[in-house]
Amino acid sequence: MSQEIERKFLVRSFSYRAQAFSSSRICQGYISSARGRTVRVRIRGEEGFLTIKGASNASGTSRYEWEREIPLNEAEELMELCEPGRIDKTRYLVKCGEHVFEVDEFHGENEGLVVAEVELRDENEAFEHPAFLGEEVTGDVRYYNSFLMKQPYKTWHVPSS
Repeated sequence: MSQEIERKFLVRSFSYRAQAFSSSRICQGYISSARGRTVRVRIRGEEGFLTIKGASNASGTSRYEWEREIPLNEAEELMELCEPGRIDKTRYLVKCGEHVFEVDEFHGENEGLVVAEVELRDENEAFEHPAFLGEEVTGDVRYYNSFLMKQPYKTWHVPSS
């Protein structure tokens, strides 16, 4: 069984853009977004992926993850089966020390949200913190993509009149 161990942070500056060694547009939908059992379809550039994720542990740092690349046309067909709501984002890859941070800049209904994730080998593994990292939000379900497709970031903040 494959375990995904990661920490997630809000991003406080756009300095990651200049530091990125790669970026790609990602569109994803959920065939199932039940908490603890998500099935995701993702299109990244010209590649398709099917991912199944299990429930997070108590800290939100670790969970089961199974992912396979699938043909692009199959990913496009599976997108039609997805629940309402899509995640649209640009992912930047930024190397810092021994780790690569995935910085997601959201578009559409989640415009204005930027988060960074770092995958670890162990929950207690130390890592360098790049200057663009802000508040840690690991385990906060509001920042899970499966939550954002149901409760987009733009709906969180109602402007005062």
